[in-house]
Amino acid sequence: MNKIILVGTSKGLVVYRHVENKWRIETTQFVGFPVSMVYVDERHGTWWVCLTHRHWGLKLHRSSDQGKSWEALPVPKYPEDAQLQSGQPATLRKIWTMQQAGPDRPTGLYLGTEPGGLFFSNNGGDSFELVESLWNHPSRKDQWFGAGRDHPFIHSIVVDPRNSNHLYVAVSCAGVFETMDGGNSWQARNNGLVAAYLPNPQAEIGHDPHRMFACAMQPDILWQQNHCGIYRSTDGGRQWTDIAGVNNFPNYGFAIAIDHRNPQRAWVIPAVSDEIRVAVNLALCVCRTEDGGQTWQELRQGLPQENCFDIVFRHAFANIDDVLVFGTTTGNLYLSENGGDQWTCLSGNLARVESICMTVG
Repeated sequence: MNKIILVGTSKGLVVYRHVENKWRIETTQFVGFPVSMVYVDERHGTWWVCLTHRHWGLKLHRSSDQGKSWEALPVPKYPEDAQLQSGQPATLRKIWTMQQAGPDRPTGLYLGTEPGGLFFSNNGGDSFELVESLWNHPSRKDQWFGAGRDHPFIHSIVVDPRNSNHLYVAVSCAGVFETMDGGNSWQARNNGLVAAYLPNPQAEIGHDPHRMFACAMQPDILWQQNHCGIYRSTDGGRQWTDIAGVNNFPNYGFAIAIDHRNPQRAWVIPAVSDEIRVAVNLALCVCRTEDGGQTWQELRQGLPQENCFDIVFRHAFANIDDVLVFGTTTGNLYLSENGGDQWTCLSGNLARVESICMTVG
């Protein structure tokens, strides 16, 4: 089985395949269209992409034959009575992420969207319905808000592999929410997080996680790259610990990748915070921890160290074990096959990279 990289860019989908010890571009598709989301449902190998076009709107596509053909599906719609914080009707602005709903729900899928809606499909994506229990959470109207966007959005969905009724979502800006009953009720899980931009930095709601994962082998261990640090929880999100590095490097960034076999291991890609948003010291760096964030190692070999303006969006970093790949806002694609010790530039002339997914096939 060969590894495959799906790269969603602002001008189309680029698919790389590892064949005969070399990475090659296998195909380019949806050329000229912004691909804001790529996802592979590993339960049956279905590929998904979302196109976000300013003129043509949002389009959702599904492929059951690794991109040889695509089927267009209806995008989810908010109910007529769903309202934004302003009182205006809610309409779909962007699909940020997709997640399968567990091995016992082979046709179940979740979508995280903007403006802050979680959608669920029980028919393999033929149709989606808003999870109204989260949409109607008491905190949403007054305490959720946009972060670099006009509206809050759900960008990370974690389903517990031990129990499909147990899942987490991460919302920018609101924080992490957990359900133990399949979405009937939700509890905020933000203890230990700091929102430095709020009058009360320890507020229960209003945090800005950038990306969140749980370790597949030990699902009670959660990681998140946050606007205000890097955080880890060892008790299923009841308490978060700031694990930012010495002198706060690494600290700020968007993307994080974790080792699903080793709960102590993770990687982040630092950036300069807030309105600047460039590589720290204009030098691209990946940082790795092998001890749960107690210490961090800077990995720079093969990455540009001068006049580098690249940053990496939250969904543009992926890995399978020790094979890591990330794409940047300036269209560079970097690959490591040894856990980040050495990097190679696969492409230097892509459009802005929005989303990356790795699979085998």
